[in-house]
Amino acid sequence: MIDHITIAVGDLAKSKIFYETAFSPLGYALSFGKEDVFWAFDIGNGCLFEIQQADSQPPLTPVHIAFRASKRSEVEAFYHAALEAGARDHGAPGPRPHYGPDYFACFVLDPDGHNIEAMINQPDTDASI
Repeated sequence: MIDHITIAVGDLAKSKIFYETAFSPLGYALSFGKEDVFWAFDIGNGCLFEIQQADSQPPLTPVHIAFRASKRSEVEAFYHAALEAGARDHGAPGPRPHYGPDYFACFVLDPDGHNIEAMINQPDTDASI
């Protein structure tokens, strides 16, 4: 399942107003963000649609997609499989406490340079196995 998608926009303020208005009939609402950097919209089922200012500093890329894993070992397996398939490392599997206390993720750049993430935001269930 897709956890969140982030796209770059040329005018963050204008795009924020656009998506707030366009998403209203769908029941989607602004969830959080940071002025002049990005905004995240809750689109249901724990999923987010995010917009970011196009001239944001790396490691942001024009398109970012995060796939939700069900356990940390899946994040690690995705990372290694993606590298074997030709991806470039953009962040090895590990905790990302700045995203949340249980956030564990990896990042790779696909052949076109898109930032692809596998992540889980739950306590580590692999440790009890």
